[in-house]
Amino acid sequence: MISKAKDTEFSYKQSLQIRGKKLDLSKPLVMGILNITTDSFYSHSRVKSPEMWMEAARRMIAEGAAILDIGAVSSRPGAIAISEQDELERLIPVILELSAAFPEAILSVDTYRSSIAARTVAAGAHIINDISAGELDTKMFETIADLGVPYIMMHMKGTPGNMQDDPKYNNVVDDIKIYFEKRLEKLYRYRHVEVLLDPGFGFGKTLAHNYEILRRLYEFSSLGLPILAGLSRKSMICKVLDVSPGNALTGTGVLNTLALLNGANILRVHDVREAMEAIKLVNAYNNKPV
Repeated sequence: MISKAKDTEFSYKQSLQIRGKKLDLSKPLVMGILNITTDSFYSHSRVKSPEMWMEAARRMIAEGAAILDIGAVSSRPGAIAISEQDELERLIPVILELSAAFPEAILSVDTYRSSIAARTVAAGAHIINDISAGELDTKMFETIADLGVPYIMMHMKGTPGNMQDDPKYNNVVDDIKIYFEKRLEKLYRYRHVEVLLDPGFGFGKTLAHNYEILRRLYEFSSLGLPILAGLSRKSMICKVLDVSPGNALTGTGVLNTLALLNGANILRVHDVREAMEAIKLVNAYNNKPV
């Protein structure tokens, strides 16, 4: 499958408009995960104080992260949502401090609530990353269009509370592509065009589904939009290797490499330096500038 993907001419948008500037996607980029939650699945990624989130952000930017993705609500399987007010109170101080300390940084907010999207963009965020593709808040698409910011549309079957309750598909990749087509058609009614697609590894998928998506990731390029792959330390690694998320760095590197060979534009990761190394090696393998 890798050789087939490698021989495929990936075709999608090569840039995003952010803050009046172009973010070049002709070469893969890294999005660093900044969890300000108390119960995210990888405990080492949780940052609980201003000192911790500033240090984490500084390190990820220095290691090469093009985007920082800030999340205040855990979306692990079985997670219980926090209140809108709690989410806002966690996010706003982080965005304000990071915007002041790192004015050139691109900040993404991981939220499915339209009100949180509006408030965080007003505070300085630049991208909204929605695990529900607008399904959990019917006002999200209209809000995103009004804000005029790039939108990451992720596929999730169900909700974090029930998504792993025996998920079934006719054909997992074809079904997700059809889902994206329908959601994009609805979003485009608001004349919003800056969209990235995330197939949602681990969000309402079995182990077999996850690896089928990874093998066929290049097929999403037919939708003409950049592809984000979020594989970092997930259960699809831990179950195969029989390790905890804390010991899944090597496996993450392997799957990130496969995602890049299959057309991923952005890697969403906990470990920026290692993801940057994977990109450099894949670029060398593909005879591209490193």
